[in-house]
Amino acid sequence: MKNKICPSMMCADIFDLKNIVSVFEKTNIDYLHIDIMDGCFVPNYTLGTDYCRMLKEHTAIPLDIHLMINEPENKIDWFPIDEKDYVSVHCESTNHLQRALSRIKEKGAKAMVALNPATPLFAVENVLDDIDAVLIMTVNPGYAGQKLIPSTLKKIKSAREFLDSRGYKDIEIEVDGNVSFENAVKMKNAGANMFVVGSSGIFKKEFSLEEGIERFRMAVKS
Repeated sequence: MKNKICPSMMCADIFDLKNIVSVFEKTNIDYLHIDIMDGCFVPNYTLGTDYCRMLKEHTAIPLDIHLMINEPENKIDWFPIDEKDYVSVHCESTNHLQRALSRIKEKGAKAMVALNPATPLFAVENVLDDIDAVLIMTVNPGYAGQKLIPSTLKKIKSAREFLDSRGYKDIEIEVDGNVSFENAVKMKNAGANMFVVGSSGIFKKEFSLEEGIERFRMAVKS
């Protein structure tokens, strides 16, 4: 599978957004990762529906929308998603996971299940036919800048084995949380191929955004 870079837009300077998106276009970034937090499922508020619409109007880069909200199945229609986009919902956030995934698919987008660090892999057992990817949280969701939970590296490896053994080798694995250059190598070796990169990666102030992207791309190069 192709390794995909998904910059976390929560970490992008909103006052420099036009230039940042321009850099992403020039460097062929795969997806823009949009964290949607409702202050209930996770203890924070972040980006919203209008932010997604604005990005859709100004760039052709697909979105990777991460819904950290309660009852996402009732809110899918709020978002401007299409066949190029990924949308992830947390299995912990709804009693109707399959319904949420079906509504994403009805919009033409790719559906993803997100798992918190302590959520077991078997939580996706009965929706494997409904998903295109699994998002493994390597920190507890809510805030940028957290440290990697070491056990999640084993979880990534177990997820790849879990999917492959059931005949779902095409289901991708995305990772989110302290995806630094060093950790990204470990995550890739464990089986991840989609990387949500934020303040511990390409958005570091010690180098330019272009340099950060190039360094990250070399780190996860197959």
